[in-house]
Amino acid sequence: MGRWRPPIKKGSKYITPEGAQKLTEEFQYLWTVERPQVTARVSEAAAQGDRSENAEYIYGKKRLREIDSRIRFLTKRLDGITVVDRIPDDQDIVYFGAFVTLEDEEGEEVEYRIVGPDEFNVVDGKLSMDSPLGKAMLGRRVEDEIKVSTPKGVKTFYILKIRYC
Repeated sequence: MGRWRPPIKKGSKYITPEGAQKLTEEFQYLWTVERPQVTARVSEAAAQGDRSENAEYIYGKKRLREIDSRIRFLTKRLDGITVVDRIPDDQDIVYFGAFVTLEDEEGEEVEYRIVGPDEFNVVDGKLSMDSPLGKAMLGRRVEDEIKVSTPKGVKTFYILKIRYC
């Protein structure tokens, strides 16, 4: 019996210019710095003789596979994404790239930026447009009410401010 897994839903193909820059820098670092270093270490370890008991060789090859896998992913992802670098005409509606200030039921305010799935980081205030809260915010206006299902129940948020930089 095989290990069947349902297909992974692909993320949105949008990214901010800053996010595209970070992915490009990661690709360049892996390709020009880390991969050559690991390749050199693996070559040195292979020259020592018996590869079956050579930990440096085994773990070096493993790291090389990880690097190659990430490089393949980044190459495909960078080819297929759309960099959104312009501000929308109607800035009163939440679109990709917006900074949105929300107020929850307890009166606490929080600001999120709507970004793509490759660059989200809730700690830094970057919320993926594919997340439940991100989807609920898209297309909304100031003073709109948003209801989002969470593990602790339904939470209500109010949009206080929308801005684009």
